[in-house]
Formats: sequence, C-alpha cells, structure tokens
Amino acid sequence: MTLPTAVELATAVRSGKLTAVDATTAALHRIERHDAHIGAFQLVRAQRALAEAAKVDSRADRSSLPLAGVPIAIKDNIPVAGEPLRDGSAATSEAAQPSDHEVVARLRAAGAIVIGMTRVPELCVFGTTDSLFGITRNPWNLERTPGGSSGGSAAAVAAGIVPLAHGNDGMGSIRGPAGNCGIFGLKPGGSVVPQNIGFDSWGGMSQNGPLATTVADAALFLSVMADQPDIANLVEPSRPLRIAIAAGEPSPLVKLDPEWRRGLDETADALRAAGHNVTETRVPYDPNPLPLLARWFAGTAADARGLDAALLTPRTRTHARLGRFARRIGALRERPVERSRATITRFFDDYDVLLTPTLAQSGPDAIMWSERSWFANLASNIRYAPYQSTWNLLDWPAANVPAGWHRVDGVPLGVQIVAPPQPNAAGEKLILSLALQLERIRPWPRVAPGFSTESTESTGRRRRKAASD
Repeated sequence: MTLPTAVELATAVRSGKLTAVDATTAALHRIERHDAHIGAFQLVRAQRALAEAAKVDSRADRSSLPLAGVPIAIKDNIPVAGEPLRDGSAATSEAAQPSDHEVVARLRAAGAIVIGMTRVPELCVFGTTDSLFGITRNPWNLERTPGGSSGGSAAAVAAGIVPLAHGNDGMGSIRGPAGNCGIFGLKPGGSVVPQNIGFDSWGGMSQNGPLATTVADAALFLSVMADQPDIANLVEPSRPLRIAIAAGEPSPLVKLDPEWRRGLDETADALRAAGHNVTETRVPYDPNPLPLLARWFAGTAADARGLDAALLTPRTRTHARLGRFARRIGALRERPVERSRATITRFFDDYDVLLTPTLAQSGPDAIMWSERSWFANLASNIRYAPYQSTWNLLDWPAANVPAGWHRVDGVPLGVQIVAPPQPNAAGEKLILSLALQLERIRPWPRVAPGFSTESTESTGRRRRKAASD
C-alpha cells in the first residue's frame, strides 16, 4: 500500500475518517519493520506518541488542525520536551529536555505527532550520518550514506516511515540528504523559520526546514514552522521564468559526475519545453573559501563549549580547534560576505531562479566516517557536496528537487533550486512553485522500492542489480 501523503493523512484525521492513533500506530509499525536496516532513528517515542495522538483525537479543534494526526520525525539537534538531546555525541547529556524548541511547539500545536528523533553525525558537523550510536543508510542503496547531517530524517522519509521530517541546514544538511535520498527538501532563507540551533546556529548560517516526499507536504510543513499559512497555498508559475542553469563547479578541487550533470540537463530540457526562458551560465562564486570555512569551524567550536573534549571524536576536536583559531585571527569578518552577496545579487538581476546540481557526486559509502581522520572527512565532504554552502553563507533559500536515477551508483539524482530572498517568504514560495511544476512534469517515486510492498532483503538485491546494470 502506498504511504498516504501528509496532506491526505491530515485531511482524513480532520474529517474523522482516520484517527491520529491509527496513523501513529502505522508509522510505529513501519519503524519496527524497516529501521533495523536503515538506522534512521536515535529515539522512538512509541508510548508517548500514542498518548499524544489520543489527545489530538479528543481535541475539540481537531477539524482545524493543519497537521492533524500526521506522524513526523524531529532531527536530534533541537529540543523535544521530555527527551534527551544527544546531537550524535557521547559528550552530550542523557537528561530530558525541559521544553520544546519553538519549531517543535508549533508543529505539535498544529496536530503533528512526534514519533521519534532522527540520527545525526556528531554535533551535525559532517556530510555523512554515523556516530557511536550507529550508521544510517540510504534506503535506495543500503551500502551508501543518506548524507548529513539530516541523514536520519531523509532516510526516514525516503523509506516511507513518515511523510514529513524536520531537518536543518548549515552547509547543505537538508539539501544533500534530500538529493541522496530522492526526496524534496528546502532550506529557508533568513527570518522565515525560528533558528535557535545549537549555540548560535553556526553564526546564523543554519536554518530549520522540511524534508518530504511531495512538494505540497513540504509547503504545508514549512507553513506551520514559519507560522505563515499562505505558504501552503501552492500554484505553479503563472508566467515563464528566467532560469539560470549552472553546472560549473564552485571549487577547482571538485569534479562533477556526468550522471549528476545529466540530471541537471534533463531538468533544464523539461523546463524549456514547459515554456521557461532557460539559459546556461556560470555563477560568480567567491574563489576564497575562508569566510565559509571559518564559520563552519567556528560554529562547531561554539557548539562544543561546555562539552568534555575527551568524549568528542578526534575529527570533531580538530574542527573545533580550527574554529577557535579562526575566531582569534578575525576570520569571521562580514565584509567578504557582503562583497559576495553584492556580486551574487547583481547576477540575479538577469534571472528569477538558479538551478545547479545538488551534489557533484553521489554520497559516499555508509561506513564509520566518524572514526576516520578529520582530513579524510573534509576531503570527502568538499568533493561530493560543494554546491550548497554558498547559499547558507548568504542566507538565501534553496531546495533539492529529485531529478532521475544514477545508472552507476544506484541512487537518485537531484537539482538545487535557488532564489533571492524576498519579504513574506516570496523566495521560498517561488522555489516551491517551480518545484511543484517539476513534480508534475518530471514525477519521482515517493518512497524507495521495497519499503512498502516487498521485503527489505529483496529490495537490497534489486538495488544492487540496478547499480550494476
């Protein structure tokens, strides 16, 4: 049976055709069936989630709840009341959090049921999801990572366990996992969704956002997180858009996989056929990586404050040490960022949106990257996921849209859509609008094969065969 969308589930619960308890029970059964294979969940709130679902069923205002009874997952780096916040690290406390993060509070007020918290790499630093708690795997190919740091959330959605999951994105941590896992994921721009991620949200670069199997579900989720109901009122573009297509690599250290280039080219062809004005060009990326790297390092140093360094992995300790050094030498100055923002803003004078590959290469093997050296992790991250971080530095909205199938690696492909920030989340709405059109003209499978109708073992054989064909 196909997993209902969040929109369908909420409609059924609001009307009384389905109970929140039944929807939650079904999601918990899917965790029992599938999570041993993918390792998406850090913690499952089975009994508490069922009790909260029963309360939703009894609410007098149930018929007006936008997410009535929808089971969701929360990334394990923001607080959920009554649960520990481990952030992928032995250095964090097992104590229960006293209150919900504002995003969690909004989701619960809208009727969503938090069934569990999803795994992350230690302190959410790197682009694979593994830690002392285990390895999280891509449901499309169990031998590969779903990416990071929202890898647990992306895997849970791609496996059909939940239709919606919370993620956050400081260097591509929503878009990368969404690209690896063949789902839609959006990083909002600044001041759309409350941040409050870790110490200082990596100097403001990190934003909370949705991971979903459909664009409509993501828009609904974002509308609740942002407390802007009109975001959910989706329509396709009403006029031809000026679309820039840019496959050029942001760094000379990066080489774009031809399959990921093909995903971008096929998407561009579909948009031309739909009547948009599509132009191939180059993005004027800042050749100096220091402003971005310094904030990545410093964000880790800030999040590691107060933690026992001896309990952190060597790669995290190195990252934090570099962050403290970056702050001491004044590498966090705003002037280089403002220069880059001005250059990119001028580039967008000629375009409404930009499309790039989401990733330069497919996600690496699902192994214990947390036990490997800092340099090995850094090189892997830069090599496979270079296209996303510019938009964190500039605080612009960007999203991953599925774009086909990698014929060699046996994983999905994706394209990144970027738009300039505008008041009232207009940039996010433009991205959602174009993504909605792409979903219609280039539809994608909502759930990885085998996670609803066939055994995980047979699915694994099928994926390996697809990868070798």
